[in-house]
Amino acid sequence: MKRQTWLLTGGAGYIGAHVADAMSRAGRDVVVVDDLSTGRPERVPGDVELVACSVLDTTALAEVMTRRRIAGVIHLAAKKAVDESVDRPLHYYHQNVHGTASVLQAMSMAGVRRMLFSSSAAVYGVPPGGPVTESTPTAPINPYGATKLICEWLVRDAAPALGLSWISLRYFNVCGAGTPSLGDPGVTNLLQLTLQALAQGVSPKVFGQDHYTADGTCVRDYIHVSDLADAHLAAADHLERQDARTSYNVGCGRGSSVLEVLSAAERITGIRVPYEVTAARPVDPANVVADPARIHQDLDWEAKHDLDSMVRSAWEAWQYSHTPYQHHSALTGP
Repeated sequence: MKRQTWLLTGGAGYIGAHVADAMSRAGRDVVVVDDLSTGRPERVPGDVELVACSVLDTTALAEVMTRRRIAGVIHLAAKKAVDESVDRPLHYYHQNVHGTASVLQAMSMAGVRRMLFSSSAAVYGVPPGGPVTESTPTAPINPYGATKLICEWLVRDAAPALGLSWISLRYFNVCGAGTPSLGDPGVTNLLQLTLQALAQGVSPKVFGQDHYTADGTCVRDYIHVSDLADAHLAAADHLERQDARTSYNVGCGRGSSVLEVLSAAERITGIRVPYEVTAARPVDPANVVADPARIHQDLDWEAKHDLDSMVRSAWEAWQYSHTPYQHHSALTGP
């Protein structure tokens, strides 16, 4: 089958760059649109066209889609920091919800009929016990999660009117790096915060140690960003073969506790600093682990990397990004 051209919004960011790289390596034709507010041009593979453009610019998006004869859109561009979303909810609603509406409008103008949407496990909020399935009730507890759920509704509701075939991928805890130059630049998730603390010789923080889990600390499902990129490839292939209107969880299906992550980080970095236990946060659920059975069954995808692989790749990327005088543009691939 002839390969289609896909438009990737946010393709110069952490996750987007891995998706762009995976598609390029698979011989897929992809065009990246990124406003470069947080993304970096050097993250985009050299054979991929980069258009500096905001997803809020509907006319410019439609022009790119028409010029490149885009067959489908992978929409990752969004603001994603939970704490920032609490402080700046209007900004998050404008960027994420209005941005998604703009992409859908541009797709309508250009006649594009496939949408692969970047969503999040944050749509579930504090789920009840047991593995999280796609049927688990959605009840986000912060503006970021709420915007992702509203965007899912936008795609779902626009689909009949625009003739869209769509898949929404609900990411769990993304970490790691495909290459050292593509590491996560943020320091907001547990692994990045832990690596920062160990590198600086300060105590990593553990929020509560009396949760109803094996070691008393919160358990989460961590997914390597390269596995996540492969999930996008599988979903794009599926959308090219047949219509779809559904959501999938993207996770490993196994959980790691905070103490297990700290132990792996200490073992791999060789740095040991006693952790500090602080008060538990009331909004933190004890155990959130994906049930990825549907995506495995429908798309023949499953995660390949374990926790050590995620931590090791994240640490290599941390060392790379914090090495003085490093020329970051020199390493954009393995």
